[in-house]
Amino acid sequence: MAGCGGFVEKAKPYIAMISLQFGYAGMNVLTKLSLNQGMSHYVLVVYRHAFATLSIAPFALVLERKVRPKMTWPIFWQIFILAMLGPVIDQNFYYAGLKFTGPTFACAMSNILPAMTFVLAVIFRMEKLQMKKVRCQAKVLGTVVTVAGAMLMTLYKGPLMQLAWTSRHASSPAVHGGGAEAPAAAAAAEISARDWFLGSVFVIVATLAWASLFVLQTHTIKQYSAQLSLTTLVCFIGTLQAIVVTFVMERRTSVWTIGFDMNLLAAAYAGIVNSSIAYYVQGLVIQKTGPVFASAFSPLMMIIVAVMGSFILSEKIYLGGVLGAVVIVAGLYSVLWGKHKETQEKEADAKTALPMAVQASSMQDGAAIVVGDDAAGCNIGNNGVRSSSGVRGAAAAAASAV
Repeated sequence: MAGCGGFVEKAKPYIAMISLQFGYAGMNVLTKLSLNQGMSHYVLVVYRHAFATLSIAPFALVLERKVRPKMTWPIFWQIFILAMLGPVIDQNFYYAGLKFTGPTFACAMSNILPAMTFVLAVIFRMEKLQMKKVRCQAKVLGTVVTVAGAMLMTLYKGPLMQLAWTSRHASSPAVHGGGAEAPAAAAAAEISARDWFLGSVFVIVATLAWASLFVLQTHTIKQYSAQLSLTTLVCFIGTLQAIVVTFVMERRTSVWTIGFDMNLLAAAYAGIVNSSIAYYVQGLVIQKTGPVFASAFSPLMMIIVAVMGSFILSEKIYLGGVLGAVVIVAGLYSVLWGKHKETQEKEADAKTALPMAVQASSMQDGAAIVVGDDAAGCNIGNNGVRSSSGVRGAAAAAASAV
C-alpha cells in the first residue's frame, strides 16, 4: 500500500499536466466553434476575462487578505501593461489567428513561446549567454530551429493531408448538404493563402505579447508577491481595456448579445477553466517540479487538438503545418533541455555552496567566541596586566589580588 501511495504521489504532476492539456485543447476547439458561428473575438475576450475575474477574485480576497502588498503607482502601471499584453493583445491576436487558420495550426505556432521568452530574457539581461557551455548552445540552437519551424509553417502550406476520418466527414452529405452544393462548401472550407499568412502573423504577434508578459511579470511579482491578487487585477483591468477596444472596433451593439449557447460556453469555459483552474493547478505543479517540467507538456496539447479538431471540426491539416510543427517541437525540446541543465547546475552549485557557507559560519562563530574571550580577559586583567586570553587575564588578576 505504501508503494502504491508513493506511485500515486509521483504520478500526480503527470496526471495534472496531461489533464491541463485536454483543458487547453477543449478551449481551442470550443473557441473555434464559437468564432465560426459569428461571435466577435473582441467580445469573446471581454466575456472570458470577466468570467476569470469573477472566479479568481473570491480566492484572492480571502486567501491573501493579510499578505497583499500595498499598491503603488509604479506597480499599478506594470499591472496595466500586463493587462494590455495578456488579455488585450495576446488574446485578440490569438483568436484572430485561430479564426483565419485553425486550432491545430495555432497551437503548433504557440510552441515558439519558450524560444521567444528566451530571446527577450537575453535582451533584458535576465539570461546570460555563455556559448562555451553546451546548455547555452542547446538553447540558442533550439531558438533558431523553433523560429525556422514557425517560418516554414507561415510560408509553406503544402498539399492537404488525407486522413481517413476527415475524408469521410468531407464526403458526408450531413456535412455539406449533398448534391451540387458539396463542391462549393468544400471550396469554402479551404483556407486561402492570404488567410494562412495573416493567421500566422497574428499568432506570432500574440505569442510575442505572451512572452513579453512573462518577462514583465517576473519583475512585477518581486514587488507584488500576492499571485492570486495580481492575477485578479490583471484580469479585471484587462476586461476594462478589452471593453474599450471592443467599442472602438465593433460599432454594432448586437455583437454583445449572448445567450445560453456555444458563445456563452466558450467564454465561460475559457475564463473559468483556462484562466482560473489551470492557473492554480499549473502553479502547484511548477512549485513542485519547476517550470521546465510544465513546459514540456505543451506539444501534447497540439496533438490532442489535431485529433479533436479533425473529428469535431473536420479540420483540414496541411503538410506544411505538420512539417513546421515537427521542427518547432524539436527546437522546443532543445530549449527546454538547455534550461533543464541550467537548473541542475544551479541546484548543484547551491548544494556545494551550502556546506561552505555553514563552515564559514562556524568559523565566524568560533572567531566570535575567541574575540569574546579576549575581551573578557582584557577586562579581567585591567588591574595592571594586559593579557591576550581570558585564562591569562584571570591568572594575572588573581596574582594582583594576592
